[in-house]
Amino acid sequence: MSSPPRIETLGQLKAAVDRGEYRRRPVKDEVRENLADRLRRKETLFPGIIGYDDTVVPQLTNAILSRHHFILLGLRGQAKTRLLRALTSLLDEWLPVIPGSEINDDPLAPLSAFGRHAVAAEGDGLPVTWLPREARYIEKLATPDVTIADMIGDIDPIKAAKTGLQLGNELAMHFGLLPRANRGIFSINELPDLAGKIQVGLFNILQEGDVQIKGFPVRLPLDVMAVFSANPEDYTARGKIITPLKDRIGSEIRTHYMASRAEAMAITTQEAWTERGSEVQIPNFVREAVEELAFQARQDRRVDKRSGVSQRVPISVLESVVSNAERRALAAGETTVVPRIIDIYAALPSMTGKLELEYEGELKGADVIGRELIRSAVSQVFDGHFPDADVRQVVEWFDLGGTLNLGDLEPASGVLGEAKKVQGLVDLAHRVGLPADASAPWLASAVDFVLEGLYAQKKISRSDGRGFHGSDIRRPSQPDRRTPVLTPDDDDDASGGDGGRGKKKRYYN
Repeated sequence: MSSPPRIETLGQLKAAVDRGEYRRRPVKDEVRENLADRLRRKETLFPGIIGYDDTVVPQLTNAILSRHHFILLGLRGQAKTRLLRALTSLLDEWLPVIPGSEINDDPLAPLSAFGRHAVAAEGDGLPVTWLPREARYIEKLATPDVTIADMIGDIDPIKAAKTGLQLGNELAMHFGLLPRANRGIFSINELPDLAGKIQVGLFNILQEGDVQIKGFPVRLPLDVMAVFSANPEDYTARGKIITPLKDRIGSEIRTHYMASRAEAMAITTQEAWTERGSEVQIPNFVREAVEELAFQARQDRRVDKRSGVSQRVPISVLESVVSNAERRALAAGETTVVPRIIDIYAALPSMTGKLELEYEGELKGADVIGRELIRSAVSQVFDGHFPDADVRQVVEWFDLGGTLNLGDLEPASGVLGEAKKVQGLVDLAHRVGLPADASAPWLASAVDFVLEGLYAQKKISRSDGRGFHGSDIRRPSQPDRRTPVLTPDDDDDASGGDGGRGKKKRYYN
């Protein structure tokens, strides 16, 4: 950020206005004109916002150009708050204010009694302070306990007693968040959660500028751009928004989840913390499976559609996937961290808490639903990488009684040693787009992907028993080759992994 202008008094500010170096503008005009400049220069309007270029951003642009108060309606994890905070980039970098003013009074046109008295007392010698654009954005999460004093203000009896003022005097009042956002942007998240009387106070001050604090009328024509966010169901179906406030919101803009896996992957890559002390290399098929997990959850009838499946799900899952791979690399002494598909199962705790389940899903259990979603996601990604691959050779090896014993913490060398027993398995692994100089961890991850893909499509079976080796598996006399073979200690995949207590063995047969 550049330094503030070298204008220190009201007199110098007036001279800057006369020279054309500074221009007073209402905040909506300021945001509108700065947005227009970006459009002319063909700059990115909201850096870091992905997937909204053809949908949300054009509607948001129209609302700003129309000088509207607006609301973003969308489910959780749809970047509503990030969009609102990005509006600060459309404000001027610095704004002149009267020092000590609670409502960012303009030195050239003070609004409050405090500002007017300061200008009258000091004239052109009045000091001027420059406010950075970040300080002009005020955000409030709406909760049922928010009071009118929090939003609008209250009488400060201590201030009145110290100054000898009447309680109804404006100078004896303590201003709330909305007046303090004067000449800036005021944001309320989850607007429907505000009590009805608070909403009345909002629409009154937004439209007419009239405020009543403890029964004392105060005329405050605030210069505020008000923006809101809400869940569509709360905003439209449950009747939690009073009609006069809804009528004063100029534009309703719907956000959405990403339509393509590629866009969603770009968001997760941008937001997830994957840069660790070790070298982390994440195969694309792992990223795809993690992202597809959210897509599968949004389509599953057992997951609550009204709550939605946040984009934070794949972000958190990918971070946990990398952590499990990092744990394996540290235990095996490997310098490169390469996640595998099995690491997604280890990341279940970072997913299940974010899924709101319907009654049917609650009966089955979050862990079971999570494992089924992972399996469906892997199946979809596997189809994309092997649309017409001949996997019969690998499947027949298992059908003839072959067994692979792969542990959760199995080093890459161990995975490759086991994989070489299966004719055609390593060749299939090379078809997933490995780097030219693929290391052993990379190839081990590809082998794991092939095995998990075949299991996801029910072409081979797998058991997640703990502490068993392949030769110790107790098989039924005629096992069904299209269903998992369970050991006595296997709780139908609902155990959620080994909890870090030991190696988790997977048996493919």
